[in-house]
Amino acid sequence: MHKLKLWLTVAVLCVVAGVAAGCGRSVADQDALAHAKKTNTIVWGVKADTRLFGLMNTKTGKIQGFEVDMANALTKQVLGKSAKATLVQVTSDTRVPMLKGGNLDAVIATMTITPERQKVLDFTDSYFKAGQSLLVKKGSKIKSIKDLTAGTKVIGVQGSNSVDNVKKAAPATTVLQLADYAQAFTALKSGQGDALSTDNGILYGMSQQDPDYVVVGGTFTKEPYGIALNKGQTNLRKALNKALQELRADGTYEKLINKWFSDIPGFDIKEVA
Repeated sequence: MHKLKLWLTVAVLCVVAGVAAGCGRSVADQDALAHAKKTNTIVWGVKADTRLFGLMNTKTGKIQGFEVDMANALTKQVLGKSAKATLVQVTSDTRVPMLKGGNLDAVIATMTITPERQKVLDFTDSYFKAGQSLLVKKGSKIKSIKDLTAGTKVIGVQGSNSVDNVKKAAPATTVLQLADYAQAFTALKSGQGDALSTDNGILYGMSQQDPDYVVVGGTFTKEPYGIALNKGQTNLRKALNKALQELRADGTYEKLINKWFSDIPGFDIKEVA
C-alpha cells in the first residue's frame, strides 16, 4: 500500500513538473533542433513594444520589425522554405523566464550578450552591434551621460542591462524602471524623467515615432545582440550560427537591415551590422 502511494505521488509530481520525455527531463532539456525539425517550426520570443525591432501593428494584429524578419529568415534557412516561425511576445523582464521554462526555442529580442547572462543561457554570434545612449526632448540641457547628475532622473526598462549601465556610468542620477519601452517613452513624454536610456537602435525608433525627441551623446557602452538559447542547446546554436553566416553571404541580412534602418536620421548602419 505504501509503495502504491509513493508511486502515485511520484507520478503526480512528474505531471506537475511538466515532463516531456520521462521524469526528470523538462521541455527545456529536449533537443530543440530535433524538435524543430519534427514540427517544421521554431518558436521565437520577440519584442512587440520596440519600434524597428519588433512592434505590434494594431491594424493587422501582427508583430513587425527587423528581428521578426530575421526570425522568419533564419527559420527557413535552418529548416527549409516550408518551415514556419512561431512568434511569441516577450518583454525584457519575461524573455529569460519564458526561455528557461521551455516555452520558447530561441529569443531574438534586443538581448545583449553579457557575461552574467552567459552563465544561464547560450548565445549565437552577434547579429546587431548596438550601443547604449540617451533620448531627450529637443532643447534639453542633457547632452551626454556626463550631464546625468544628482537631481536628474533617467527612465529605463525592467530586465534590461541598460539600467545597471546607467547606475555605473552616472551613480548620482535617479533611475525609474518601467515594464516595457512603450511605458518608458510615455513616461518620458509626460515629464516623469529627464532622459530615457537604452540601446541606440531602440531610441532611434522612438525618435522616428516622435521627432520632438532626439538621441544625444553618442554611445557609452557596447551592446552586441545575440540570439539566446537554453544552456546545452548546442545543435540549434550551431545551426543558427551557420544560418546567420549564410544570410550575410547571400545578401539577405543586408537587405533586411537596410529595410528597417537606412532611412533613420543620424543612425549609422555600418556601426551595427
